[in-house]
Amino acid sequence: MQHPSINPRIAALSPYKPGKPVDEVARELGINDIVKLASNENPMGPGEKVQQAIAEAATELSRYPDGGGFALKAQLAEKIGVEPSQLTLGNGSNDVLDLIARVVLEPGAEAIIAEHSFVVYRLAVTCCGGDLVTVPAKHYGADLTAMLEAVTDNTRLIFIANPNNPTGTRVGASALLPFLQAVPEHVWVVLDEAYLEYVEDADHVNGVTVLAQFPNLIVTRTFSKIYGLAAVRFGYSVSSPAFADLLNRARQPFNVNSLAMAAVMAALEDDDYVAQSIALNRAGMKQMTEGLTALGYDFIPSAGNFVAFDCGESGGDLFQRMLKEGVIVRAIAEYGLPNHVRVSIGLAAENERFLAVLGKVGANAAGSGAGNKNAPGS
Repeated sequence: MQHPSINPRIAALSPYKPGKPVDEVARELGINDIVKLASNENPMGPGEKVQQAIAEAATELSRYPDGGGFALKAQLAEKIGVEPSQLTLGNGSNDVLDLIARVVLEPGAEAIIAEHSFVVYRLAVTCCGGDLVTVPAKHYGADLTAMLEAVTDNTRLIFIANPNNPTGTRVGASALLPFLQAVPEHVWVVLDEAYLEYVEDADHVNGVTVLAQFPNLIVTRTFSKIYGLAAVRFGYSVSSPAFADLLNRARQPFNVNSLAMAAVMAALEDDDYVAQSIALNRAGMKQMTEGLTALGYDFIPSAGNFVAFDCGESGGDLFQRMLKEGVIVRAIAEYGLPNHVRVSIGLAAENERFLAVLGKVGANAAGSGAGNKNAPGS
């Protein structure tokens, strides 16, 4: 029986399920040789400049961090071509997404998301008492026309991940710019660009470059992916100064720690690391998708550092079999894709290990009996 003093919306939520940690798998299964390709992390690990900056900042752990992030904002603003007053810093971009929902939504207000969207949008909206409107996907991605048609007088917020996690789909300029032009002024649009740096398509929109055209646009980004700083938790948003001011009123004091600030400032100066990460991902994506094709699996073309594929069975079942072989992937039934698994792009040897294990225990493995309608010759 539910306690009468508990918010029923919160009680009905399913907790966010992160990728299974390596230490937990080693402890549970007694396996030491483990490859983790579940959380879209940068397989290169942190850069040397970042590690040095963190070590130097660690000598000041008894001091509170700069609550306003003055130096970091100045450096970041110069890097991306905005004013410091447009920035809001967060403990990961999830923190900023939650802040946006709290500033914009109230009970009865609506937020629109696309089917297969990042689960944090749902959590943020629900915790604010907002009503979530989920628009069916088109080819696994956001159907911007249908999302626009879903707007009502009660709509306050639209979330669009570009590229989207977990599908890797994206929307190009020809679809996104007319959409932004058509969104009513009373609706805020959040463009989540967590995977922006991995996109190499010429028609892709960098949201920051069009902020001046769309006053109701908010762009969010993270340092957890291309910059390899998932553990320190840093993300940010770029918006109009007026909206950033509102976010900073709701922001918790000292929500970004000193080690994170030092790491981010060092990462911003390491362009070589970013370039190497992009090149590694490009080669790894080719290796992974060619391997999946050779094994007879359909995958969703991805603009990120991961790929989701139809495994021909329950993704949870394949996850468990691969786990026993020391390869951690991500089942994504919670995103409305029960027969898909998402796998991150790793180092070449890690990708090779994944493909070998998939060939051994997957639905298309010889003698598995599961089969797949997309296998060669079927």
